[in-house]
Amino acid sequence: MDLFEYQAKQLFQKHGVPVSLGEVATTPDEARAIAERLGGVTVVKAQVKIGGRGKAGGVKVAKTPDDARAHAEQILGMDIKGHTVHRVLVDPGADIKEEYYVSYLLDRANRTFLAMASYEGGMEIEQLAAERPDALAKVPVDALEGVDLAKGREIATQAKFPADLVDPVAEVLVKLWDTFVGEDATLVEVNPLARLGDGSVVALDGKVTLDDNADFRQADHAEFEDKAAADPLEQKAKEKHLNYVKLDGEVGIIGNGAGLVMSTLDVVAYAGEKHGGVKPANFLDIGGGASAEVMANGLDVILNDPSVRSVFVNVFGGITACDAVANGIVTALNMLGDEANKPLVVRLDGNNVVEGRRILTDAAHPLVTLVDTMDDAADKAAELAGSAR
Repeated sequence: MDLFEYQAKQLFQKHGVPVSLGEVATTPDEARAIAERLGGVTVVKAQVKIGGRGKAGGVKVAKTPDDARAHAEQILGMDIKGHTVHRVLVDPGADIKEEYYVSYLLDRANRTFLAMASYEGGMEIEQLAAERPDALAKVPVDALEGVDLAKGREIATQAKFPADLVDPVAEVLVKLWDTFVGEDATLVEVNPLARLGDGSVVALDGKVTLDDNADFRQADHAEFEDKAAADPLEQKAKEKHLNYVKLDGEVGIIGNGAGLVMSTLDVVAYAGEKHGGVKPANFLDIGGGASAEVMANGLDVILNDPSVRSVFVNVFGGITACDAVANGIVTALNMLGDEANKPLVVRLDGNNVVEGRRILTDAAHPLVTLVDTMDDAADKAAELAGSAR
C-alpha cells in the first residue's frame, strides 16, 4: 500500500526522523486556517500517490493565508496523471540551503535490502540516476545487521556527503531504517532531505510503501487506507481476504494460483480478439483451498461487477482435489441463489478430475458449461461475453 506524503511523514515523525509537517485540508477555508495557525510562508501540496506534483502545478508557495486559500482552491479537484486531488497538505515554509536524496528499498533481484543516497539529490533524482549514475550511491544492507551509525556513515560517505554532514545524515539514515523495519515497508524515500538555514537536516517530503503481507502485525496500518478512493469491488474482495484486482473487461476470472490466473488472463485476451475484442474483467486468485465459502465469496465479487458478462472458472486440482472444487462450485451457486445470474464456464484438471467433472455434470446447473481444455474454455467464455454485449 502506497501512502500519501502526510501519512509517510507521520510515520517518520513516529520513528524520530526529523520532518517538516503541517496539517491536511480538504477545503480552501481549512487551508487558510492552517496557514494562519502556522504563520509565515507556507507550502500547499497536492496529496496524490504519484510523482510529478510540482511540474503539474500541485505544489505552490503561499506568502499569506489568503494565498494558501487561493492555491488550495486551484489544487483541490485537480487531475494529476489520472489522480484527482481530494486533500492538500499545508506545510510550514523552510529556509532550504541544500537538497539531498535518501531511501531504502527491497531489492528483489538481489534478494537483499538496498540503501540509495546522493549528496546531489533533490527533485530530479531520476534524471541524475540516468545521466550520472556515479552520483547515486547504492549500498546493500544486510537484513540481520541493519543500519547503525557506522553503516549510516558508510552510506553517507559513499553518497559523497562532505565530512561535516556525514554524522547528521547518518543519524537520519538510522531513524529512517527504523521506520523501514518497524513499519514493514518495502520502500521509504525522502526527496528532498534538506539542510536548512539553521544547519538542521530535515525530511521535507516522504514516500512510503507498506507490505500488505504484514498487515496481521500492523493493525494500525488500516487507518492509512484511502477507502473513499478505493474501487468498491476491490475493497469488498479485500474484506473477504481475496487476492483480487479489477480490470477493464467483460470476462470474470477465477483461478487457483497466481501463475494459472495470469495465464488465464492471456488466453482470454487472445480468445476475445475474435469475439468483438472481449477482455478479462479481473484477476482473482482463490488460492489452494477452493472451499464452497471461498468460491462463493469469489463469485459474489465478480457477479456484482456490472461489466462482467460471463465467468471463467479455471482450476487445476492439486492439494485441493477437483471433486472438492466441483462441490465448492455447486454449493456456492446454491448459496448465491438469484445473485448467480451470469454464465459460468468451468475448466477442471488435475487431481480427481474425473470425479470433479462428474459432480458438475450431475448437478446440471443451467448457468454452468463444463469445458475440457483451457483454450476451449477461454473461447467459450469470450463467446458468451461477446454475445451478451
